[in-house]
Amino acid sequence: MSDKQLKRKWRVAILANIKDKKLLHSLDLPSDAYGEFESMDTVRLMQDIIESDGHETKLLLANKSLPHALEEYQPDICFNDAGGLQGDAREAQTPAILEMMGLPYTHSRILTNAMALDKTLTKRIWRDHGLPIASFQEFVTGEESISPELDFPLFVKPAREGSGMGIDNNSIVITESKLRERVKFILATYKQPALVETFLPGNEYTVGQIGGPCARRFSRHPEWYNTDGFHQMPILELDTIKAATPGIYSYAAKAELPGEAGAPEYICPTVIEPDLERELLHIGLQAHITLDALDISRVDIRLDADDKPQLMEINPLPGLTPGYSDICIQAAAEGIRYEDLILEILYLAAGRWGLLDA
Repeated sequence: MSDKQLKRKWRVAILANIKDKKLLHSLDLPSDAYGEFESMDTVRLMQDIIESDGHETKLLLANKSLPHALEEYQPDICFNDAGGLQGDAREAQTPAILEMMGLPYTHSRILTNAMALDKTLTKRIWRDHGLPIASFQEFVTGEESISPELDFPLFVKPAREGSGMGIDNNSIVITESKLRERVKFILATYKQPALVETFLPGNEYTVGQIGGPCARRFSRHPEWYNTDGFHQMPILELDTIKAATPGIYSYAAKAELPGEAGAPEYICPTVIEPDLERELLHIGLQAHITLDALDISRVDIRLDADDKPQLMEINPLPGLTPGYSDICIQAAAEGIRYEDLILEILYLAAGRWGLLDA
């Protein structure tokens, strides 16, 4: 990247939904709803970092006022950190607005965000591409016959949520009556289908990747990337034995800061057999590529009863709270500064949208 490109000043809109307990109460939502929303402290830190690189920033809330605010501010590029407020495929709503208005933005585009939030659809796509997943079934009414591919114990969670929402000690069920009881709880509480999977009793890992085919061309740190344009971060292992929900990476466990009572232990880089490490990195990257994710993603994988890795879900809009979010812990473990991570996401997107060539 040339010095001329680095010196160009952009108007950068930071798009986010901010944690707000009053909003949850007004919409009569469960207490863990929108667990992936951002804090003002993190948004301000992002702004400071981007402004330190010579750009102008402004926070725009990703609510009904967003189209008007974008029209008024006229950003050159948007740093998309918005989870969406409500409705189907809510994480795709902000990218859809940006596409309609012709505005460049970071992270994945509409379809990837929509698919990734729908865990059942994601699993169907991965399965059809030959990637390893546990047996699963989606329940829409709670009265469906149980698939013969499912064996107890089973794991039940909302089909279209993230950040451990709808997951607690009651998510593991060992009888049909408990299964139907939990499914109906999910249907009534989260107003969406329930995803039922074969319970995976093994260790849980997170694979994080950044980049793409043109990453070296647009990056501020081209030395990070392999010849395929991707950089995979050290694998993070989640030890949930002492977490608020032992053995389960729930919203309650995620809500605690690392090191606090009830939080899981974040082991990064983890120490595992080389063959397992290679397999985790391979299927993590294939999960990213298969869903056409862009720039950055986090893929969650867990071992089954035979210690074989099975894909669980992908987050193409991973949390970016320093010292707390998985992808930030992974980056820090290999010496990538938080400032460089944020600017790298911005510049990879700017390159894709042609801003570095203007």
